[in-house]
Amino acid sequence: MKIKDQSKPYDSKKSCWVPNPEEGFVEGMIQGTKGDLVTVDAAGETKNFKKAQVHQVNPPKYEKCEDMSNLTHLNDPSVLYNLKARYVNQLIYTYSGLFCIVINPYKRYPIYTNRTVKIYMGKRRNEVPPHLFAISDGAYMAMMQVGDNQSMLITGESGAGKTENTKKVLSYFANVGSSESKDKPAENKKNLEDQIVQTNPVLEAFGNAKTVRNDNSSRFGKFIRIHFQPNGKLSGADIEVYLLEKARVISQQSLERSYHIFYEMMTDQVKELKPSCLLSNDIYDYHYVSQGKVTVPSIDDGEDMQFCHDAFDVLGFTADEVTNIYKITASVMHFGEVKFKQRGREEQAEADGTETGGRVAKLLGIDTGDLYMAITKPKIKVGTEFVAKGMNVNQCNYSVGAMAKALFDRVFKFIVSKCNDTLATGLKRACFIGVLDIAGFEIFDFNGFEQICINFCNEKLQQFFNHHMFVLEQEEYKKEGINWVFVDFGMDLQACIELFEKKMGILSILEEESMFPKATDKSFAEKLSNNHLGKTPVFIKPKPPKAGQEEAHFAIVHYAGTSGGGDDKKGGRGGKSGSFKTVSSAYRDQLQNLMRTLNATSLTSFVASYPTNQDPWQGGRWFGYASADL
Repeated sequence: MKIKDQSKPYDSKKSCWVPNPEEGFVEGMIQGTKGDLVTVDAAGETKNFKKAQVHQVNPPKYEKCEDMSNLTHLNDPSVLYNLKARYVNQLIYTYSGLFCIVINPYKRYPIYTNRTVKIYMGKRRNEVPPHLFAISDGAYMAMMQVGDNQSMLITGESGAGKTENTKKVLSYFANVGSSESKDKPAENKKNLEDQIVQTNPVLEAFGNAKTVRNDNSSRFGKFIRIHFQPNGKLSGADIEVYLLEKARVISQQSLERSYHIFYEMMTDQVKELKPSCLLSNDIYDYHYVSQGKVTVPSIDDGEDMQFCHDAFDVLGFTADEVTNIYKITASVMHFGEVKFKQRGREEQAEADGTETGGRVAKLLGIDTGDLYMAITKPKIKVGTEFVAKGMNVNQCNYSVGAMAKALFDRVFKFIVSKCNDTLATGLKRACFIGVLDIAGFEIFDFNGFEQICINFCNEKLQQFFNHHMFVLEQEEYKKEGINWVFVDFGMDLQACIELFEKKMGILSILEEESMFPKATDKSFAEKLSNNHLGKTPVFIKPKPPKAGQEEAHFAIVHYAGTSGGGDDKKGGRGGKSGSFKTVSSAYRDQLQNLMRTLNATSLTSFVASYPTNQDPWQGGRWFGYASADL
């Protein structure tokens, strides 16, 4: 193959790349130049192109180049061609200077075995082919040599493969830091390495869902610290999670589904689970989780249910804890079928049958009457006393949705807390390597509070990446006296970040509005427009909605695209409540702490993941999409 690559036709003065509507770019030969036009023979025809459209081709010795910073000509078509040439030869990892680019193949390659781990252990990056393990080992060796904490940022939009790469990184550190030889037969005991790896099936079941662009999308962010002893052996781990997308618990768009666990529990993989959770055999009996797709061709819900169930045992969950987790999760499904009706001409709602509510109460271990009373006549504090407040049908339905979301969120947080208890071994901790996997940037037809926060977080991380990779690097050149003309990469994202963070920004206006009982979607949108429309280029009017879509109230220009957003009256995506200030403030505080942690680590390794599912290497659409992304 190497000989074939080296013998391809090439002329350093004539070989060029030119745009092509079918392929994105094609290679051609320059026939002549006249003024601003270049005549090129490409794809069997001769055409004229503007000079700016014609790019130089790299010499054959750079074919399938492992590190693209070595390319003689670093232009868009050369980068994309190199990635494609490597990808079609199952070489999915490519370096580009300090970071590693991963092209998601959407299939399993046998390149993550224990044997592969041994190949990369202790090797310099240039001694072995590009691989996620090489980046991981670089972070591990830097930690051992310098004695400082390290961090790895795994970036990319939804569907790019961040979560899968995170799992591979964790597996590598579990192998490298193992206190036992992997060659010895495994004893029947739960070791720390296995427990770290087994957090994945549990967190995926309760925190991942199918979205339009990704069948297994993480709908929460996580920062996992792998702690090591002074001798480099594992000493524990902890997981910090960021903003689970609670809206998805009770509402999904047509091509999406809710969290995997709901569909896994509907399989018969775990005996007696459905009877003990009072579940029927039909997922469509449960409106909250059946508004979109209920099956996914690429996912085996039964198999994943078994993985999750087994992982609970490895992680030290008791049988009662597991049973209660399943029961509370099932109660969320039943909540969607709890009905109310208006009592005569009164503004008071009452139960429209108590059978479903009785099932919810039984699963939660509470009295049915108390449950209905808490929903239809909740007690509120007035002065120093508590008084019952009458609720109408809409208010009751809203309350039930809020309870379902809160229950699921608390189950998720309990699982994370229990995992952290198990992974806290009490062994001495010298340093950690942090691995960040944040929910990917997505642009839905309608982006609610949680997705807008996810996109904001990605904006902050992209700025951190740009600052680390470009600004700091150029400052280093200045310090060392290297002759260098400062380059503005045009990637300052401060305007978008300030739109969220500054006084009278999106988050503070939202917090302010949440304090007023009579605030509406309209008043919120008007306040945003008055403060930002026409005053910043990143806040614009949304496009008109398509048929059947919800109307967005504003649009935000992110680095990765423009997203329309708003406040959803249905209570799903950012409904107003007195606790809303707590949610947004807590998320902002979490984000600030995360950025402080990342800035305090001595070396940040970047892994950039890219999807191929937009148009898998077939023609110009993928090239245009990937070019903009890269």
